[in-house]
Amino acid sequence: MAIRTRTQKRRDDIQSLLATGSWTIGRLATELNTSESTIRRDLREMSVTGEVIRTIGGATAAGYIEPPLGQRMEANAEAKDTIATAAMDYLGDQSVRTVFLDAGSTTVRVAQRIRERQDLTVYTRGLEVAQTLAHPTGPEVIMVGGRVSAKSHGTTGAFSDHALSRIHVDLALLGADAVDTTRGLGEPTLDEARTKELISDHARMVVVLADSSKAARQVAAWAPLPNGWVWIDEHGPHTQR
Repeated sequence: MAIRTRTQKRRDDIQSLLATGSWTIGRLATELNTSESTIRRDLREMSVTGEVIRTIGGATAAGYIEPPLGQRMEANAEAKDTIATAAMDYLGDQSVRTVFLDAGSTTVRVAQRIRERQDLTVYTRGLEVAQTLAHPTGPEVIMVGGRVSAKSHGTTGAFSDHALSRIHVDLALLGADAVDTTRGLGEPTLDEARTKELISDHARMVVVLADSSKAARQVAAWAPLPNGWVWIDEHGPHTQR
């Protein structure tokens, strides 16, 4: 009974911390003075009962992240980790100071890897990306406004277009629902495609982060990309001409 009481108290503490936003497994373990394996087991069991929603490397309170995005964050996790790691090669370029980081499950993984890059200015339309990066020792974060998608938690529309047409970045890291080496990026709506096209026109370099399952999917709208854009999948980077 005593073990169960300690377990329940720890899980109550986890719930209290998650009420303030998303937490990583490492932060939870440090805050609660326990091991990461214990936190990982707690989160796994709590997600089954609906008490929490698992995110990349952590969790958030149930209802904080819309289920469709939460499910996508867990899908093809190994491939997405590989892609995010490969993307760091482009962020290591000393000439890269301004970055656009798209909404999406893979870009959140990138955000987790640059949380202490104070030398960067990051523009994003992704709510989870902004939340991941917003802490005292992180980069400067500028949220692009607009209408929030219930599925991607990314902004689109007139406000977004207005902002994106007025910024220029060294590097744009984009997610996609579909990728075609000829047509560019495929999205479910014209607004989403327009957003990708706009930032691509205002970036010195465009890198698409998408696993190979996104190849040539049939979607509603396509955003053409400039010559020389790079597609990183789980097999590595591929430059498109």
